[in-house]
Amino acid sequence: MVRVATYFAMTFGAFLFWESMDKVHVWIALHQDEKQERMERELEIKKMQAELMAQAKESES
Repeated sequence: MVRVATYFAMTFGAFLFWESMDKVHVWIALHQDEKQERMERELEIKKMQAELMAQAKESES
């Protein structure tokens, strides 16, 4: 009986571990996607700022 209970507990523990790891992997992937999107937006903003600065210098001349 102890062996059956131990096996059940180990199986259940492995299942919980597997499910939590799956959730962690999904969270990491989403976090990386958000970070990539934020970096792309910041790069686009920097490019736009550079263009506006170049236009401002051009109009001053």
